[in-house]
Amino acid sequence: MNMPAEALSKRGSLPFSCLCSTIPSSIPYTNSKLPDPFLPLNGTRITSHSAWPCRKSEIKQLLQTYSFGTLPPAPSNVAATLSSNTLNITVTDDGKSTSFSVTIKLPTAGQSPYPAIIAFGSPSIPIPNTVATITYQNFDIGADNNRGVGRFYDLYGKSHPAGSMITWAWGVSRIIDAIALIPSTKIDPKRIGVTGCSRNGKGAMVAGAFEDRIALSIPQEGGQGSAGCWRIADEIQKNGTKVETAHQIVNGDSWYSENFKKYVDSVPTLPWDNHFIHSLYAGEQSRGLLIIENTAIDYLGPTSNYHCASASRKVFEAFGKQNNIGFSQNSHSDHCGFPSAQRPELTAFIERFLLGKETKTDVWKTDGKFVVDEKRWMDWGVPSLDY
Repeated sequence: MNMPAEALSKRGSLPFSCLCSTIPSSIPYTNSKLPDPFLPLNGTRITSHSAWPCRKSEIKQLLQTYSFGTLPPAPSNVAATLSSNTLNITVTDDGKSTSFSVTIKLPTAGQSPYPAIIAFGSPSIPIPNTVATITYQNFDIGADNNRGVGRFYDLYGKSHPAGSMITWAWGVSRIIDAIALIPSTKIDPKRIGVTGCSRNGKGAMVAGAFEDRIALSIPQEGGQGSAGCWRIADEIQKNGTKVETAHQIVNGDSWYSENFKKYVDSVPTLPWDNHFIHSLYAGEQSRGLLIIENTAIDYLGPTSNYHCASASRKVFEAFGKQNNIGFSQNSHSDHCGFPSAQRPELTAFIERFLLGKETKTDVWKTDGKFVVDEKRWMDWGVPSLDY
């Protein structure tokens, strides 16, 4: 079956008057504190709920221009077939085509159509027997450390400015398109989650931020570029702690666009930081975001993760949706292992956002001794937004 993907993946287009102007290639900006998510480039802080979609659109453009590279619009056509447990997807755009597949493991309990979690690489969290698992080999879409290689670049060209993480998000969107096309998958396209660990945790965070059809994102131990902020990571490094920084992350991997390299030596000149990524989950209809981190591994930047996520939680607070974002840090030596201590919050978020249960998700915990220094990192607070 096939259908123009534009018809499948419209995600609430904004009124014309609300659309942002083109983001300039450079913006004069310097701030050692975390930038204000509520302050658009026009310099007028938003004061209403209705203004947030425009700011959200602007944030997406900022992130693409300065960090991830361009996410193409919906392709001209997506076709899909189901063979046993394999979903085959063909994407056509501008006369070119590329294909990839994912595997589906249906749950052993519950009723179809089932909720599902798209797992980057393979699932590293326990997925309940009432939720389907979709295994997604994201490195086939955009290579992990070889720029311009993968199914995405076969379609859009090796010189396309997208870094691999934004190509992985593109692939997630095409999976959801395909599920909507093929009811025999027995998957509910309105109850889709995404997860991954380490670099794939970063990928899961980015996919959910850019794809509004994701109901729940569970990035695990993604560290900086997922939970943590670049400004805070740089300060941690000054104290002698080995932590992943923006300067380090652009060397050797192809996760980010080439344009990001211009800013990593002077992170305060970035007109955004990674709390902006978290904020893309927020709004009137906030979706679920459960950040799972590990205090035992310094390289992940546990302090940065806690402070950065605490800043982004304020965006959810502005909409009265602070329990739609959860944070859980637990110390354990095995990177991408899953401690039983984090099982209750995982269960709660899956039950609420994928299974439709009225489960409480007021989760904000760490076994680290972190106290958020708001005066150091934020010169802004939670606005009172009018309707």
